[in-house]
Amino acid sequence: MSKNIVTSDTPAEPSLDHSSHTLSVFVNNIPGVLMRITQVFARRGFNIDSLVVSEGRDDRFSRMTIGITGSSNGLEQIIKQVSKLIDVIHCLQHEKDDSVSKELLLVKMLIDTTERRTAALQTIEHFNGKTVDLTPESMVAMICGDTSKLNAAIKMFSDFEIIETVRTGKVVMARGASMT
Repeated sequence: MSKNIVTSDTPAEPSLDHSSHTLSVFVNNIPGVLMRITQVFARRGFNIDSLVVSEGRDDRFSRMTIGITGSSNGLEQIIKQVSKLIDVIHCLQHEKDDSVSKELLLVKMLIDTTERRTAALQTIEHFNGKTVDLTPESMVAMICGDTSKLNAAIKMFSDFEIIETVRTGKVVMARGASMT
């Protein structure tokens, strides 16, 4: 018979470190690969915040850019487990200083007066965005940038009546001669 020995009156608390991480996963372009990869994240308690998958220059391969939130402690283990999966060529973590990362935001706003339209256009210009659709009663703005820029733009657009927003996940590319 074995007994559990408790050395503290308080139970161990789970790690509260929920950092954001960006991974690039280069894979064979075949059905089922994404499912196997996402199962690794689910088993380890990581949440996928964003996911972008696109065919590579060679259509036999795809690149996945995965934005995740979870404990930094388990990140190295996840990268190792993903790298071991069949059809995964490589899995790399990217930091801000070693990569270029961008997102795209589309915002549809209800614009009912000329003054409001002018103010919306000035806000779009401030964020180096573009107007991609314009009707007498609405407008769609497109802004590209990092997460903080897009968050700031959404905050500024909240002065208008936002009908809907759509955001891509991050796309990332390693700086210099390093692989993505």
